[in-house]
Amino acid sequence: MKNKLSLLLISLTLLTACSPDKAETGEGAEKVFRLSDTMMRRIKLDSVVTRPVRSELTLVGKVMADENRVIKVFPLVGGDVEAVNVELGDYVRKGQALASIRSGEVADLERQGIQARSDLLLAEKNLRVAQDLFETKLNSQREVVAAQKEVEKAQADVNRVSAVSRIYGIGKSSMYTVKAPIDGYVIEKNVNRGTQLRSDNADNLFTIGQISDVWVLANVNESDIGRVRTGMDASIQTLSYPNDLFRGKVDKIYSVLDPNTKAMTVRIRLPNPGSKLKPEMHATVTLRYEDGGQLATVPAQSVIFERSKQYVMVFRDRTNIETREVTVLKSLGDVAYIRQGVQPGERIISNDQLLIFNALNK
Repeated sequence: MKNKLSLLLISLTLLTACSPDKAETGEGAEKVFRLSDTMMRRIKLDSVVTRPVRSELTLVGKVMADENRVIKVFPLVGGDVEAVNVELGDYVRKGQALASIRSGEVADLERQGIQARSDLLLAEKNLRVAQDLFETKLNSQREVVAAQKEVEKAQADVNRVSAVSRIYGIGKSSMYTVKAPIDGYVIEKNVNRGTQLRSDNADNLFTIGQISDVWVLANVNESDIGRVRTGMDASIQTLSYPNDLFRGKVDKIYSVLDPNTKAMTVRIRLPNPGSKLKPEMHATVTLRYEDGGQLATVPAQSVIFERSKQYVMVFRDRTNIETREVTVLKSLGDVAYIRQGVQPGERIISNDQLLIFNALNK
């Protein structure tokens, strides 16, 4: 308290200005307020600006991975899971091994490959024999054509098995390796070592998602649907990062209401630097929209509340500062909308104004 009083005495000066005659008699001393150089350096001046009147809508939502950058990974074969190489939340690279499955289907496919290559070698040998016999007039052109078709058939079978092996990512063993299709985070994991997978399994083993950009899905009450439109600016706050404000835009409105809650879902797309936002995080979404009309605005921090009234300090010069009562319509973020009391272009004090208010109105 003592330091504040000292600062006030240093920064705010009441000078005594009197005429020469009155100075001699010591009568009629007139006190004049003057802002000191120290206080001039401390205060901040802002101009009254006319702006469109805006309101805000607060919604509850949750963070989701961008579905366009999410891939579910399914096993292409059945078998026994012998190894799982990643955990939920791990970052993986495209082509990285996620799990290994020992599969009878893979073993059978390997057998088919061996058989197909063997059949091709035999067909090629028979073709050469048929061509040699044809050159010595011991068989006809028909036998050569038939042998050529057998070669083509065997080659097609080899190609088929090779194509299936490439699709499955199968090497020269009975192991099938589940690989990451894209770079991203493991946001779902439904398999453990020792799991037995049926060949008709319809469940995905992993879900890989990229979260450099994310979605926030928020519910809009039926009464507020008319206020929401695509392109609206949105600010998002989370429990995990209460001091961080994430900004995005409404890029989709789902024109279907939930039959139970009577709420409509909107989607906000936003960048996610540092991957701070994680899928399934709860989020508070604030949408701002124009109410129509314009009003004078001042920084919300410049408004002084005293005895059920509101004031601002209007600055003309360091010896001419006026305490002005104002009527505040509402405050939105760091902006206060003034219904009456100030005019556009006037300058008001928005920092340390309470010290000056107390000095002028004590």
